[in-house]
Amino acid sequence: MTTKQFEAQTKALIDDLKSVCANYGLGNDGNEFKIITQVFLYKFLNDKYVYELKQLEPTLAKADNFDEALKAYPEDDLEMLTMQISESTARIAPKNFLSRLFEQQNKEKFADIFDQTLLSIAEDNNDIFSVLTQGGEKVVLFENISKYVTDDRDAFCKALVNKLTSFSFEHIFSEKFDFFATIFEYLIKDYNTNSGGKYAEYFTPHAVAKIMAACMVTDTNINNATCYDPSAGSGTLLMNIAHAIGEDKCTIYSQDISQKSSALLRLNLILNNLVHSIRNIIQGNTILKPYHKQEDGQLEKFDYIVSNPPFKLDFSDYRDDLDSKANKERFFAGIPKIPNKKKESMAIYLLFIQHIMHSLSDIGKAAIVVPTGFITAQSGIDKKIRQKLVESKMLAGVVSMPSNIFATTGTNVSILFLDKTNTEEVVLIDASNLGEKIKEGKNQKTVLTEDEEQQIIDVFNAKEAKDDFSVVVSYDDIKNKNYSLSAGQYFEVKIEYVDIAAEEFTAKMNAFETSLENLFAESKELEESINGNLRNISYE
Repeated sequence: MTTKQFEAQTKALIDDLKSVCANYGLGNDGNEFKIITQVFLYKFLNDKYVYELKQLEPTLAKADNFDEALKAYPEDDLEMLTMQISESTARIAPKNFLSRLFEQQNKEKFADIFDQTLLSIAEDNNDIFSVLTQGGEKVVLFENISKYVTDDRDAFCKALVNKLTSFSFEHIFSEKFDFFATIFEYLIKDYNTNSGGKYAEYFTPHAVAKIMAACMVTDTNINNATCYDPSAGSGTLLMNIAHAIGEDKCTIYSQDISQKSSALLRLNLILNNLVHSIRNIIQGNTILKPYHKQEDGQLEKFDYIVSNPPFKLDFSDYRDDLDSKANKERFFAGIPKIPNKKKESMAIYLLFIQHIMHSLSDIGKAAIVVPTGFITAQSGIDKKIRQKLVESKMLAGVVSMPSNIFATTGTNVSILFLDKTNTEEVVLIDASNLGEKIKEGKNQKTVLTEDEEQQIIDVFNAKEAKDDFSVVVSYDDIKNKNYSLSAGQYFEVKIEYVDIAAEEFTAKMNAFETSLENLFAESKELEESINGNLRNISYE
């Protein structure tokens, strides 16, 4: 079976699970995503554990009926096998296997059996697979699922189990990020939409995530790197950066205020072999209470930071709490004031940029999605941040993206690249004319081709100047342009010289002279007309 065929089957499974939810009154229900993602994850973890057992024990792998062979396998030997399985594979007691659930589907109160199975797995894997809140509470893997159905709970759970048993993940565990990125996007596409600028509800386009990772990770010899996203959402940016570095060569850290996003990010980490980082996924308010700190209480410093923060958000409830002595260094450029009207327009992204600058290690790099207006604003917090970037020599460059690169928002965006080690030249790219316009639902979206994505990456990494596309400037050049980071303001004005005969030159000059005489005559007539009208008005 090819990867494409398996991808189609996996998407069909997701569609089947959604169909079951719809048949029991949960279509587009607020809790549907919890059911779909948790049932999908249970199936994935079940198959991963079975796969690992088969890798360790050939007799189980060769058995015609795996479950019967496992029942006959000595408990002590099974425990020894389990001890050899890596921490990235969830421990599942045989009683909690999907095959055992299938055998019990006709029992009374099957919904309770189903729920208890998931809760038991969550408890057995509490230490490794739980997400922490900033207050120290653990958010476990699974919860009671059948509670979301008002009638026919047993039939609902039975229908879910029957959809799961006709499918297996075992053939695909050797696949890497590219496959699971596609599956993850398909799995959550109905549940991770932009809800008006709230925390972590943006789905970052693949092109943006790819460009950010490829322009940051240029070294092939990276080990023990720390990667952080203070507004992680479902983890698209983090997965791309981890894939570029190597999942086994980096550790992920994140914080996000959204419960839903933290659950989706955990799922993303499990699918992408980054289970070792789940302990660093924090549900909480990064701006008000940043969680990741060093032993001395200072904010943790990271090697790679990526972020697509919310641009505008009403944070007036805790705005004054940020204006304390403890935050003076972190928010060096200031904190947006509370407007009299439209509190929801408070520019919270400015706080995220400052937080990221403060959280970079001495060799740190960062890539941040910002509204394009930030790169040219001539006053306020925006300009103070740009001045600091230039004066501290921690700027790598800017890529201004095409309009509507996000289908759900009309805001033009740029990618701001920071690099603590870049003391020399800065590359500014204007990619606003690239891309193809397509319709996505009611919205128009701009999509970059693979060649266009690669063009941006290549030009940025080579620090190449290209006519009307990119410039390479010094920090002094940026100061002289009043700290503007817009490539267009550095493009040279071109004057074309054309060789023409003396007769042609004379004819052109005569034409210009005639045109000017006509314009002067028209201007004189207009002046006399206006004066006449004014005199008439004064007489009246």
